[in-house]
Amino acid sequence: MPKRKPTTYAALEKLLLRWPGVELSQSYGRPSLKVKGKFFTWVKEDGDSIVLGGIDFDERDMLMETQGDVFYITDHYRNSRYVLMRLSKADPGMVETYLRRRWFEVAPKKLHAAFDSGPQARTRKAATASAPKKPSKARRQSRQPRR
Repeated sequence: MPKRKPTTYAALEKLLLRWPGVELSQSYGRPSLKVKGKFFTWVKEDGDSIVLGGIDFDERDMLMETQGDVFYITDHYRNSRYVLMRLSKADPGMVETYLRRRWFEVAPKKLHAAFDSGPQARTRKAATASAPKKPSKARRQSRQPRR
């Protein structure tokens, strides 16, 4: 399978601004993207790395261990649920998958249907089909032994 051309922030921003509710903003003097006013992602000073939120510590450690050329953190992010992703080293499909996941975490629920009806709906269904789902509260409780 041929490797796809790396993503640039400019190309990524153009794509993401077509997603429902995504708007251009500024964070710490750098271009950022928000979904209905909530932080979505922003580009680091190097112009090649983006900030991905909502990544738990175990997943972040695994990503940095297995794909250290793509995922990393600075001291600023050490104690938070964020990881940095180098766009020039990342597979474009993986970049979009992580940002889709984050979009669904940040976007208001009533906006989710707008995403499903857009031109990217087919891609989203394929990307989320392989994403692990969190068990419901009732299911988590049923797994816990009774005392």
